[in-house]
Amino acid sequence: MDEMQAGPTSTPVNDAVEPTTTESLIAAPTDTATEQPSTDTTAEAPAVPEAYDFAMPEGMEIDQGALEEFSSVAKELKLDQGTAQKVADIAIKMIGRQQEAHVELVNSWTESTRADKELGGDMLQENLAVAKKALDAFGTPELKDVLNMTGLGNHPEVIRAFYKAGKAISEDRFIPGAPKGVEMDPAKRLFPSMA
Repeated sequence: MDEMQAGPTSTPVNDAVEPTTTESLIAAPTDTATEQPSTDTTAEAPAVPEAYDFAMPEGMEIDQGALEEFSSVAKELKLDQGTAQKVADIAIKMIGRQQEAHVELVNSWTESTRADKELGGDMLQENLAVAKKALDAFGTPELKDVLNMTGLGNHPEVIRAFYKAGKAISEDRFIPGAPKGVEMDPAKRLFPSMA
């Protein structure tokens, strides 16, 4: 007796029925028909301004060349004002972090110079004066600007180089010698037994 039990009926395997579960877009078979892009035009494209107006932090100088270059790229990427400002804000934060890191680096150089056994300690001001003497003698105003703008004027090895140059060009000191003895004839000095 082949009786079927009452209950939900099952679909034969041969019937073509769409699966009820959705498949992952990544794991979907590649031989299926590709989806057509949506032709829905209700979504608006972001409004790209003619000119961007960036809000910069107080006291920050704007490099006009970099600003024009960034504006050009933002237009090319069709960024709206808000999105372009977000990107600019991130760049400003990165620049700020770089500046803070540079200040910390220069401060570490200053502390290293003060703690240096040869340059620092109680003799720091005197040794800096010797180094400054060499910088004044051999350095150009442009070199002084570079040392000040980059902070390299605080680096212990830069100071050490100018210190050594300053010591080398220091004024000579008179070193008194012993009084000259009785002058001897050079021949007698060479041939003392013939005298």
